[in-house]
Order: sequence, then structure tokens, then C-alpha cells
Amino acid sequence: MCRFFETIRVEEGKVWNLSRHEARMNRTRREIFEESEPLSLGSWIGGLPKEGLYRCRIVYDRELRSMELIPYLPRRIKSFRLVKSAVEYPYKSCDRSGIDRLFAARGDADEILIVSPDGRLRDTSIANVVLKLDGRWWTPREPLLPGTMREKLLEEGKVKKRELHLDDLNAIESFGVMNAMIGFYEIKAPRFLYATR
Repeated sequence: MCRFFETIRVEEGKVWNLSRHEARMNRTRREIFEESEPLSLGSWIGGLPKEGLYRCRIVYDRELRSMELIPYLPRRIKSFRLVKSAVEYPYKSCDRSGIDRLFAARGDADEILIVSPDGRLRDTSIANVVLKLDGRWWTPREPLLPGTMREKLLEEGKVKKRELHLDDLNAIESFGVMNAMIGFYEIKAPRFLYATR
């Protein structure tokens, strides 16, 4: 049974951002299972291909359960269906049913952009979002899931946090998404489509 998982970028045999994935996993284990003894992801990840880009998926609960390497091809994202929802996803859980239902309603858009009922921007179905406003990159103060790439860029000062609203999309200079697999990806001329219902 899959409880929680981490998705880690492996490129040319190199594991990206491992310490942040490990920290998030052990934080989840403490908060959900009250497990204070940390686990090491590095001890599980081995025998990596020296060529190519892979998505390393590690499943865990109290203990590490499985590791799978999947060749990765990024998908094209240019358009976003704006969907209002109170869905929550505070841990990287295998149960993504709420997000999957929203994604299924995207229509002809490539992706969804989840907006809280009071108009705050949250995340896409797979990534944190960033908006360039007044020459600076901003990410929502309260995303659905605080991502490891988001954390890295916040620590480096390349991205700042603030509350972002639906109206802010009208003032953006640029728009981007970020996650463990795609890193930071700026989208040229994104299209935002409003819900049809």
C-alpha cells in the first residue's frame, strides 16, 4: 500500500536536491507516524544510470518501501484552466484523488491552476507557481504542497513569498512553474482559461 512518496530528479547518474527530499520525508514521518528516528534516502538510491533523465519515485510510510526509476520526458505546459477549490494536500500523499478530479476538469487546457474559494492562488496539479511582478519573482505564501525546488529557491533568495490573488494574473510580467523534475521553468505567453461551469 502506498502512503507517501518523494519524486526525485536523477540526471546523468546525479541525484538532485536529496537533502530537501529527505527532510520533507522525515518531517512527514514525524507528523503522521510520530517517528523520530530519521531515515536516509541516500542509502536506498543506488545503481543509477550514468546517462539520461529519470524520475526516482520512493514510496514510504514508517519505513522506506520501494524505489522506482522511470525515464522522464517533460510535458508541454502553456495553458491553465483556473479551478476554484478548497482541496488540501499538505503532505506528498499517494492519495491525490482530490487533485486528480480537478485535473480531469481541465478541458482543452494543458494544466490546472488551483485557486482557493477566496481567490488566492495555490498550485498546479504537479508544481508550485511563480509570478513575476514589479521585477521580482513571487510564489504563494500558502501553496498546496511546499515543494523542494520552491524551498531551494526561497533559501537562495531567487523567489519570495507573499499572498497572491487571481487579480495578480492581470499584472504579471512573466509566469513560471517549479518542481523537483522541471526545476524552475518560465512559461512564455501562458494562457489562463476560466472554468466553464
